[in-house]
Amino acid sequence: MAKKLMQGVVALTLVVAAGCATIIQGSRQQVGVNSVPTGAAVVIDGAPFGGTPVVARLERKRSHIVSISMDGYQPVQLTITRSVSGWLAGNIVFGGLIGVAVDAISGAMYKLNPEQVAANLVKQGASVDPKNGVLYVAVVLRPDASWERIGTLSRAE
Repeated sequence: MAKKLMQGVVALTLVVAAGCATIIQGSRQQVGVNSVPTGAAVVIDGAPFGGTPVVARLERKRSHIVSISMDGYQPVQLTITRSVSGWLAGNIVFGGLIGVAVDAISGAMYKLNPEQVAANLVKQGASVDPKNGVLYVAVVLRPDASWERIGTLSRAE
């Protein structure tokens, strides 16, 4: 009987020492990336992740930079930030300092926000928004020689 009790205590200690958040949610989180139009290239922290829609498994340990781009459209860059997960409170109560340390090292004590990233890509150059009739004009520092000039803006006096 004492042997079984000791085995139970050892097993419980190992579970608690492993870190509550590490066990419950792991050190990576799935983040969905979408765009309108679909098929845009997704690059996260400089690494390609395919085209939208895509689900990326990202480390919880740090924030991430998401770049979404498509030929003919202005690129979009978004930040996914980390914050402390609610699982940390349970770990403090049940896991103590060892559990908190394990979760901190693995990154499991964090959650990534937002969990879904979406970008409405805007066409490069001049375009009219059909919803409100607003004219959008893109200004570039180095125009392409193959572009056709369709007008000139001047200061109103």
